[in-house]
Amino acid sequence: MILAAIDPLYSLAGVAVGMLVGMTGVGGGSLMTPLLVLAFGFHPATAVGTDLLYAAATKSAGTAVHGAGGTVDWKVVRRLALGSVPATIVTLAILSTAGARFDGTGRIITTTLGAALLATAVAILFRGTIVGYFTRRFAPRPEPQVMSLTVLLGAILGILVSLSSVGAGALGMTVLLILYPNLPTNRLVGSDIAHAVPLTLIAGAGHWMIGSVDFALLGALLIGSVPGIILGSLVATRISDRVLRPILAGTLAIVGGKLVF
Repeated sequence: MILAAIDPLYSLAGVAVGMLVGMTGVGGGSLMTPLLVLAFGFHPATAVGTDLLYAAATKSAGTAVHGAGGTVDWKVVRRLALGSVPATIVTLAILSTAGARFDGTGRIITTTLGAALLATAVAILFRGTIVGYFTRRFAPRPEPQVMSLTVLLGAILGILVSLSSVGAGALGMTVLLILYPNLPTNRLVGSDIAHAVPLTLIAGAGHWMIGSVDFALLGALLIGSVPGIILGSLVATRISDRVLRPILAGTLAIVGGKLVF
């Protein structure tokens, strides 16, 4: 039944987004969710819920690769999850209750999504400057403070991802680079991806329970995104990152502004 309902146009969108993810490393939620809302006219809650399960499936493969390569710091993952899991559950409970009696739920999701896209654009363009500023300004923090701030980061990401499906990638990585300056970047990337799996899975399951997941759409996106990510990863070595990232950041800023205003 689901296969029969799959629209090839959505699979083509999956290919396009997958290629951009493969070329830039930016999370698919930053690209897919606004595309589903603005181009295809899906309700914001449906776009977010479907994209969350889509992200959980695609990031599981990335976690397996990083885990096998030893580039996941599970201590960082546990700290993030300690904040994100409860925050996600509470956010979804509020969303479920409000959705049944509040007509502005879609608008809240759209505004949060737009703000997250604007912040992601800033993080993509100025990550090095932001991390360098905080690293120079503040001395290394004591371990208990780092742990508390990591849990707080997880909680913020849990709320943000549950409402918009955006934030666990570029925004989370920027803060992790500030909190853990002595950890290799590839371990932080692996940890960020590993944490995104339970976060997006729990948030996606919650959206499924409140009826905001389109499984035919999910199947179409997965069919297109897997070859798209592979193709994008192959092409990435031939395109300058200095060209791609400003274009991507500018696009996200324009889309984010449109959603907010």
